[in-house]
Amino acid sequence: MPLLSAFAVFFIVWWTVLFIVLPIGLRTQYEDGDVAQGTVESAPARFKGGKVVLFTTLISIAICGLWYAVTWYFGFTMDDLPRIIPVYD
Repeated sequence: MPLLSAFAVFFIVWWTVLFIVLPIGLRTQYEDGDVAQGTVESAPARFKGGKVVLFTTLISIAICGLWYAVTWYFGFTMDDLPRIIPVYD
């Protein structure tokens, strides 16, 4: 697989995982009982962006590594999946 394609796959996986990881462990200002004036109650009380980026990157590396291992080691490709739409010759 070309390097640019591998990076594109990683980029898509990374953004998908980011939106899964974002709400994990989040405490809102309402839950802490300290709502800052001018913000909504559901705003994060203490956002730890570095931790979120680190976990997202590690999980994405694991997913892409697994995907690469399955396609390279086992030789599984998209052509091995059954076709839902008939192919006309």
